[in-house]
Amino acid sequence: MNRISVFSILLLMFLGACSQNDQQKVVKKPNILFMLADDQRASTIHALGNNEIITPNLDRLVNEGTTFENAYIMGAMNGAVCSPSRAMIMTGRALFNIDPTGKTIDSTHITMPRALQNAGYNTFHVGKWHNGKPAFKNSFSGGSKIFFGGMYRQYNVPTHEFDKSGNYTKEKINRLKDKHSSELYADAGVDFLKNYESEDPFFMYIAFQAPHDPREMPQEYLDMYDVDSLTLPPNFMPQHPFDNGEIDIRDEWLAGYPRSAAEIKANIAAYYAMITHLDAQIGRVLKTLKDKGMLENTIIVFSGDNGLAVGQHGLMGKQNLYEHSINVPLVFSGPGIAKGKKKSNLAYLFDIYPTLCSFAGLKAPATVQGQVLPVMNTTQTQGRESMFFAYKHFQRAVRNDRYKMIKYNVGDNITTQLFDLQEDPYETTNLVDNASYKTQLEKLTNLLTQQMSDNNDEANINEAGWGVDHVPAWVDKAGKNAAYYRSLANEERKMRGF
Repeated sequence: MNRISVFSILLLMFLGACSQNDQQKVVKKPNILFMLADDQRASTIHALGNNEIITPNLDRLVNEGTTFENAYIMGAMNGAVCSPSRAMIMTGRALFNIDPTGKTIDSTHITMPRALQNAGYNTFHVGKWHNGKPAFKNSFSGGSKIFFGGMYRQYNVPTHEFDKSGNYTKEKINRLKDKHSSELYADAGVDFLKNYESEDPFFMYIAFQAPHDPREMPQEYLDMYDVDSLTLPPNFMPQHPFDNGEIDIRDEWLAGYPRSAAEIKANIAAYYAMITHLDAQIGRVLKTLKDKGMLENTIIVFSGDNGLAVGQHGLMGKQNLYEHSINVPLVFSGPGIAKGKKKSNLAYLFDIYPTLCSFAGLKAPATVQGQVLPVMNTTQTQGRESMFFAYKHFQRAVRNDRYKMIKYNVGDNITTQLFDLQEDPYETTNLVDNASYKTQLEKLTNLLTQQMSDNNDEANINEAGWGVDHVPAWVDKAGKNAAYYRSLANEERKMRGF
């Protein structure tokens, strides 16, 4: 064989290899970083209109990505709303098609990390997991600083390191660290990114505890807020105008009755301070992602698992169906995602699952019920025309593009609220007795009945007691532990100076 022939063969082999490498680069699946806050409502990001809160890193995600301003949770059948919320996110399924308490996940429901793992992703979990250890074992290939539980103090959190066998016993709990949970989890996320050398894509899920109470954070972050200069929300009330079925619960003990402007402002300041501290930890993770050269090929998702009242409508918690408790932040950022877009599309958090599958080039499992959100296609029309919400056996709600109706059945006393979300986003004016809205009320009542049926809700608003068993009141279910939670609430109030 002459030199020219040898050279030609080598050249063709080289070009073929280059072509193959280029093709591999084109089809390389993106990394996915999903960060979830605990109890962070939609109205707590500076770039989305809250001029009193400090969130530079979340602002950057908003400015560099696409935000869904009408993102919601569907609700819960227990006081720990975050549990079913996270289960819906992980399964891509609606409330009444999972264990509606979220304590377990049916093994036949393929979780989001399992689907991604099956497609070649390294799936890594950091932080809170509230849906049972068996489901965790079935979902992740790695993890660090894993907290199995609902709420805990922000310091000295009992966490585990990943165990492939799923053996997470008390004896294997990490040595407790006097470090804030947000910092602890961000440290684990940073370490994962710094040490990641695999050619395979990763899915890292960082599930924070903040800004869930107790509202503990480094003092420097609380000092960023002047309590007196904070404004009360337009829907601040000293107390809720009627019994919504869940007034006597741990969350509501975090401030005295009637609610005072001073105490609510103090709580808002602490709530904001926790979010600002969380924002700083998110910034550390994002900086590491950039320093590692991974930012350009990573889809970033930020959301909250539910909202929180903190004084709105005279409430403190999330056991209700007002906007402040069901409307959550949802931001997508990364390659191919439109920058600086704010979309009004109606979205559930369980839409995240199929949307991320679409980014990874995967078909979502048949068990997934969510919809792919129009993150990249700016011309796509809205997929949903209405949304349905539920809390326990005594609260149901529905909304369309403008109006929202909430119905309560407490002790067989029916209360109905009708709000114009366009003109009254804080839900301050009940239009139910306004004759001009009679037709709209009838439409929403029919829509609620249809949505309840479509979503496998066994309740029937036309029957006495809505035809379902009553879920025990939180305070009754807590039993002897209620005294402990009340002591924690009193401690929190003292921390705020009340």
